[in-house]
Amino acid sequence: MLRLLRNTPARCSGQQQSVIQSHVRGLGSAIPELKLKDFSVENEPILSYRKDSPERKALQQALKATASHCEEIPIVIGGKEFKTSDVRHQVMPHDHAHKLARFYYADKKLLQQAIKTAVETQPKWDRVPVAERLNIWEKAADLMATKYRQDLNAATMLGQSKTVIQAEIDAAAELIDFIRLNAYFLKEVCKYQPISEDIKVTKNSLRYRGIDGFIAAVSPFNFTAIGGNLSYTPALMGNAVLWKPSDTAMLSNWRIFNIMREAGVPDGVVNFVPADGPVFGDTITASPHLAGINFTGSVPTFNRLWKQVGNNIDNYINFPRLTGECGGKNFHFVHKSADVESVVTSTIRSAFEYCGQKCSACSRMYVPESLWPQIKAGLQCEAEKLKIGDVQDISSFSSAVIDDKAFKRITSYIEHAKKSPNLEIIAGGTYSDSKGYFVNPTIVVSKDPKDRIMVEEIFGPVLSIYVYKEADLAETMKLVHTSTKFALTGAIFGLDENWVQTALEEFKMAAGNFYINDKSTGSVVGQQPFGGGRMSGTNDKAGGPHYILRWTSPQSIKETFVPLRDVNYPYMSE
Repeated sequence: MLRLLRNTPARCSGQQQSVIQSHVRGLGSAIPELKLKDFSVENEPILSYRKDSPERKALQQALKATASHCEEIPIVIGGKEFKTSDVRHQVMPHDHAHKLARFYYADKKLLQQAIKTAVETQPKWDRVPVAERLNIWEKAADLMATKYRQDLNAATMLGQSKTVIQAEIDAAAELIDFIRLNAYFLKEVCKYQPISEDIKVTKNSLRYRGIDGFIAAVSPFNFTAIGGNLSYTPALMGNAVLWKPSDTAMLSNWRIFNIMREAGVPDGVVNFVPADGPVFGDTITASPHLAGINFTGSVPTFNRLWKQVGNNIDNYINFPRLTGECGGKNFHFVHKSADVESVVTSTIRSAFEYCGQKCSACSRMYVPESLWPQIKAGLQCEAEKLKIGDVQDISSFSSAVIDDKAFKRITSYIEHAKKSPNLEIIAGGTYSDSKGYFVNPTIVVSKDPKDRIMVEEIFGPVLSIYVYKEADLAETMKLVHTSTKFALTGAIFGLDENWVQTALEEFKMAAGNFYINDKSTGSVVGQQPFGGGRMSGTNDKAGGPHYILRWTSPQSIKETFVPLRDVNYPYMSE
């Protein structure tokens, strides 16, 4: 109840009299002070998995349990489980006869039900105090770091064919970092309140609301952590979400969904809806309640969604927020002053860890003639030593590519290299899909820096190299950012400080994440916020402090405690 301390009415007698402004507070503040527990945060440590370590033993048990059965994964809308006649299976990419999970596609009717549920849930969830939401996220991160760490790793290893270290980096450390760091960023942003020049007269406040409607999260196969971030960061900010996980990351994403429920996320806040891509896209973009799309995937798919939003723009309650990360043609550029050993080891890791299926993986390389003999020998030597096999073999460097579609796409580039007179395969070039979708790390030298293998995204273990004449250094540098439509990650190698400064400016728009004397992969939440421009995406920098602001609709509030009593301004009576 508002408490009125004094109200002096305006008085008129014959002619309008000047009315003085009361200097007494009219009422107390309607906006409570936001009191949040202060806390610091650090990146989740990556466990070693050395022989006989506790984490290695726990992981082996989780792998055995996960592989022993085909897990049933329903559609979940508002806490209710659904199954349809459209049945799908997730298989192990390295052993595609082994079914890991059975799941169901939501049809248009179920997707519309999920939209209705999300729209009804959003205002209720948005009223949950920020402090309570932060507590849920803290509990979720703790569950991921302890009780469910190896379950997440096992699902990622077996379902997405990641090796031990790649799963630990992704499904444990990065996922936990997204949960903890985004909660930290929310706590920090809430500390800012607008200037109030005299709190006794007026108080200015800013509150962070969710967005009216629902958010659609469309996540990829290649990072379990991205699935958690795309769906639960909008939820943290007060939104309700329809989450369409990737068919080939279903089990790991399902485990995230259940961990978040156990931590306290209410039913209906995030709705788990596996679906056919076009059916999902058509349904969400047709709804007037679409508030945003949080997407990681291919350029054609994101373009299709963007066009559909544009076609339906007159029907929406809001202008939908569109956030997308769409891949790249990431580069390593080598200067004559570079450390050759660093170039070789960094490039092998960047190009071939997780079979080149990281968004940031090095796919093209530019090497000066003077260093080429040493770099060529080093790359061939290291590539030859890489062990490609079952992820449960602890000595495997990498494993299979994700599915049959990826296998066919990647091997088509290898066949192109075998047939083209401008291309020479100097390592790898072999593949087999008899048991798993295995493609050996392949290195191709191109005489033409604009050959399709140098400019198109392959998203597999194929590295293309152009050897340039040192007299053509400046021209070759320009090729880096003019020959492709992408601008995600890039790295330069050189010890000449003047050249490094030149390259830093020349490549300013060539990559959203840029590395100097380091590989193009390995961004860490809170350390290197991730995202690129051009056709690589909207560059909203996931893992950074500004990303959460994409998923809030702030409200600015001004309270006046000293009522205005005079229409006229003081100078008018002088």
